[in-house]
Formats: sequence, C-alpha cells, structure tokens
Amino acid sequence: MIVLSKIKKVKEISDKKELKELNETSLAKPLERPYVIDARVYKLKSRFVKHSVFVTIGYIKDGNKVRPFEIFLNSKDLTKAAEFVILTRLLSAIFRRTEDPTFILEELRSVYDPNGTGYFKNGKYIASFYGELAEILEEFFTEMGMLEKEKKEENKILDFNIKEDINDKFQICPKCGMKTLKVEEGCYTCINPECGYTKCN
Repeated sequence: MIVLSKIKKVKEISDKKELKELNETSLAKPLERPYVIDARVYKLKSRFVKHSVFVTIGYIKDGNKVRPFEIFLNSKDLTKAAEFVILTRLLSAIFRRTEDPTFILEELRSVYDPNGTGYFKNGKYIASFYGELAEILEEFFTEMGMLEKEKKEENKILDFNIKEDINDKFQICPKCGMKTLKVEEGCYTCINPECGYTKCN
C-alpha cells in the first residue's frame, strides 16, 4: 500500500513537470501591460447589430514593429454586451501572446450568421458581425504595416450594389455570393446550378 502511494506521488510529480514544460514551450509569456498605450478607434456600422459599434484597438511598439495589445467593443446595444466581453478578452489574450495575430482574420470570417443574412460590403461578402470585425482588424493590421496593402480590383460580378429588401424573393448565397438563395419553410436553397448550397433550420 505504501509502495503504491509512493508510485502514485512520483507519477503526479512527473505529470506536473511534463505539463509545466509543455506550457513553457507551447505558450508564449503574455506581455506586461504598460501604464499608457496608444489606440485607434473605429466606428463600425453593421447590419447585424442595431447601433454602431466602436472598436478600440490598443497597441504598443516593439522595436520597429507595432503589436496590437488589446481590443474593446462598445455599443448602445446592451444585448450584445456579454458576447463582446468574451470576444474582446479572447482576442486581447491572443494579441498579448503572439507576435503575428493575423491568422484570426480567417477564423472570424469563417463564422456565419445563424439567420443566413450576409451581404456585400465594398465588394466583399460579409457573412456575420465577426466578418465585419475582421475587416476592421485587417484595416488596422495594414495601417500598422503588419499586412501588405492589396491592390483592390473592381469586381463587377460580385459587387451587385443591390439595395437589400426584406421583401426580395432571393437572398445572397453565402457559398457562391450570388443573389440566388431561395427561402421556403425555414430552408435555404441556392438555385444557382453551379452551387447547390442548402441549409434547413
């Protein structure tokens, strides 16, 4: 019994040591927050929320580089307050632990609004509020020299300049980007033969 107890204790110490070593190698130590940091504030008007959302991105200079340090979302719409707190805490934690947080753009853009009501904005299909936030973050990353500025080509096929109307027969399909999404009895079906997107609630 004593031998088993000692073996168990040794194993626990070994497991703790391995976990500590794993944490030290896989996670970077978070940056310490300076007393004062610079920030940029963006005003986001979104179709996914009732009121404008003010996006504040705090950043620090690390040698010749600029690193985002924290992000805050503020709006009159208090129904989203808890969601905004969780989102900003997670994004801020990523900013403080990695030198290149640009990977989050793809992650945010891959989130689709559960109502399936995306739309085009400046020639890009926005699938959800998170996609709009990704656009602001991309703008910030570009301004700070973290991303290269892309040459924007006019895409007349995708940018329909359609005035969205809830009475319209078709919506924009999140897969092919065409206004060919038919809604019937809670099911979304794209009538574009090259697409075939379908989703039912």
